[in-house]
Amino acid sequence: MLARITTTTIALCALVASATEYTPGDTRTAIFSPDYRTLTIESDRDRLAPTVLVKGMDDCLVIGFDGMGDEREYLRYSIFHCDADWRLSDLVDSEVFDGFNYADVEDYAFSRGTITHYVHYTITLPNDAFSFRLSGNYLLRVYPETEPENVLLQARFMVSEGAVSVGGSVSSRTDIDYNKSHQQLAVNVDLRKYPVRDPYNDLTLKIVQNGRRDNITTLKHPARMSGSTITYEHTPAMIFRAGNEYRRMETVSTSYPGMGVEQITFEEPYYHMWLATDHPRVGEPYSFDRTQHGRFFVREYNSTSSDTEADYVPVHFSLDLLRIPDAEVYLDGDFTHRKFDNGSRMDYNPSTGRYEKVLMLKQGAYNYQYIADPPVFNIEGDFYQTINEYLVLVYYLAPGERYDRLLGSGVLYSGY
Repeated sequence: MLARITTTTIALCALVASATEYTPGDTRTAIFSPDYRTLTIESDRDRLAPTVLVKGMDDCLVIGFDGMGDEREYLRYSIFHCDADWRLSDLVDSEVFDGFNYADVEDYAFSRGTITHYVHYTITLPNDAFSFRLSGNYLLRVYPETEPENVLLQARFMVSEGAVSVGGSVSSRTDIDYNKSHQQLAVNVDLRKYPVRDPYNDLTLKIVQNGRRDNITTLKHPARMSGSTITYEHTPAMIFRAGNEYRRMETVSTSYPGMGVEQITFEEPYYHMWLATDHPRVGEPYSFDRTQHGRFFVREYNSTSSDTEADYVPVHFSLDLLRIPDAEVYLDGDFTHRKFDNGSRMDYNPSTGRYEKVLMLKQGAYNYQYIADPPVFNIEGDFYQTINEYLVLVYYLAPGERYDRLLGSGVLYSGY
């Protein structure tokens, strides 16, 4: 029997959006105001691609977000260059941009036919105000037109020079185990188009698994060089726990339960989506499922413009697991911005013996998984067959330069 929905549940939905507090040194993708939700950043060329612009290409990045309410707010945004570790760089605006480092958010549309009223805002990069002379990591911050210190939300993206090509392989035959719980990468970087004077000391390689932040690995020195190709291999930093396929759920309709939804109920003014109770998957057999590696997509099944016609619904997550001593359980996926904070932390309910969470989410298709932090218990399990996405980034700090250039990037997949 599902628990009765109460006004406390509704209050909890609102609480989630206000859980992250802005600090000037924080450069993680995040929303800081409870009045804004559903921050997305996608390539117009391929919405499944990592958020990397390549100089000289015609692709764009589209950043979208919703402001709750009926009135359009006058917003601006600024963009900041960061180093390879996502610390704000020491470059001044004139070194990075040709003009002023701000622009107005002018592309907006009002929601239509939704219970929750909102204004959908869109920023497309590059544009007339911002082109990118320098490669590297960038952070976009949005704020009220007259209050630049009041950051409402921010999003990471990268600009690559496309000067080097990245290739490699992912194997379940690792230096730790053989076809069990890990995956090991070997990466080749071809410097033929951009010779680097000292590749053993001037390059930094970063590897990101499925967009996660908690297990990013950094390599400073390649294993060997042959001709114009440098190779990184057989080092512990290139071995990742294999994990499991992401769980999936869909809230695309309020008329029928979608994938993973056990029941839909209505209490004024919201439709509530109650997901089927999840269980730990460690110890279970591996089951293949083609997922989107933690991403989510806004979608309303009967709409041709989901950005403004998808509604907001409280989504009830539950994990049937006795309390883990000395650890918290978090929901991981792009929809929680990959942050382990109050907004993604599951609450343990001793009366049901389950971890529970209610999130107010825009209708769509979502990937998610459960992570214990510290990792004293593996909720999802590790299966060598898991199809993971590995983003490889090649940074170059040239002698005498003051910023990390992103020479190139590549994506490797396991299991293909």
